[in-house]
Amino acid sequence: MLSNRRRLLCAASLGLAGALLGAAPAARAQSGTITLIVPTAPAGTTDFAARLLAEPLARRLGQSVVVENRAGANGAIGTGAVARARPDGTTLLVQYSGYHVGTPAIIPNLGYDVQKDLVPVALLMDAPQVVFVHPSVPAKTAAELVAHARAHPGELNYASAGNGSMQHLGTELWKQKAGMDMAHVPYRGTGPATQDLLAGRVQVFMTTPPPLMPYVKDGTLRALAITSAERHPALPEVPTMAESGQSGVEVTAWFAVFAPAGTPEPVLKRITEAVDAVVKTPEFRRRAEEQGAIVHPMTPEALGQRVEKELAEWTQVARAANIKPE
Repeated sequence: MLSNRRRLLCAASLGLAGALLGAAPAARAQSGTITLIVPTAPAGTTDFAARLLAEPLARRLGQSVVVENRAGANGAIGTGAVARARPDGTTLLVQYSGYHVGTPAIIPNLGYDVQKDLVPVALLMDAPQVVFVHPSVPAKTAAELVAHARAHPGELNYASAGNGSMQHLGTELWKQKAGMDMAHVPYRGTGPATQDLLAGRVQVFMTTPPPLMPYVKDGTLRALAITSAERHPALPEVPTMAESGQSGVEVTAWFAVFAPAGTPEPVLKRITEAVDAVVKTPEFRRRAEEQGAIVHPMTPEALGQRVEKELAEWTQVARAANIKPE
């Protein structure tokens, strides 16, 4: 009987150990520091979104949350790091759509698959683009710009923050829809592109509004149209592309949180609920809208469907425009 009792105690101990080992990933996610990896340099919109999220997320989860910038290779360095990270909820990706659906559209062999190696957690914000032009361009509306570009093929230059960025792909989509010819001038970031736009070395720039709006207000640049379905509450005077007669040109950059594939469902659920709660706060919404962004939460399932749809769409645009890796 003693021997049987010992066997039973041993079996119970092994069962308890197995249960504890099975729960280890969830336990680590609830106690360890969470690292939000940003695949861009500091000071951009992706970095802004991550830092806007980090502090209130830490309060809600009751654990430390830090932001780590891993820029380079069109977002592939930071994105790849999360795709290969241990799937325990302690390493998350704060991602920009240009890197999530734009980079794979032009670079086929990244070493990771955004749909297989990463799972959606939550959408943080959308950022529609605005078409800005230098005052040397004799166009007051998007339709007038199209007419001018058609009349002067190849004479206008347009800027982007890099090959495969939403600025690049979005303008190429517009060119294809409108049948106009403008030359692409890629830059390493919005800052250098803005400086050349102000100097008139490029004439057109489709980008998120905050960095350029001061120049519109003082008359240095003109804002012709916004690429969202509706006018932005912070820019009520800027018409949509559809209102300007440019249908089919809805280009919205988005910023969202992803986790490594294989992260346990209870951990994902806990993080998703916490991120959604932060996004729905008036403070988060106010600060996002001040940056020209629009906040409307999205379920992980809907975010995954958005990734699938946009990846297919931008791959088609990239192929039609013959966009190749730099």
